[in-house]
Amino acid sequence: MNKVELVAAIAESANLTKAEAGAAVEAFLDIVTAELKSGEEVRLVGFGTFLTTKREAGVARNPRTGEEITTEASVTPKFKPAAGFKAAVNGG
Repeated sequence: MNKVELVAAIAESANLTKAEAGAAVEAFLDIVTAELKSGEEVRLVGFGTFLTTKREAGVARNPRTGEEITTEASVTPKFKPAAGFKAAVNGG
């Protein structure tokens, strides 16, 4: 499912127009992005947690050439699913 299909599914499920559903999806994505950017977590009980982790700078190796490459420190967004969500996806 891509973003357009998600918007259409939300519009149908929540009895909204596609424009309203699209605005809601965009607002959700903007809010989650802003919270993670400011170092906060977004917890959705029963669904999961959006969070960030810090990756230290280091040295990696190009597997094709064997050349060493230095990697910069970065912040990586992650999603940690809740137990109930994980169980639902696994048919439990």
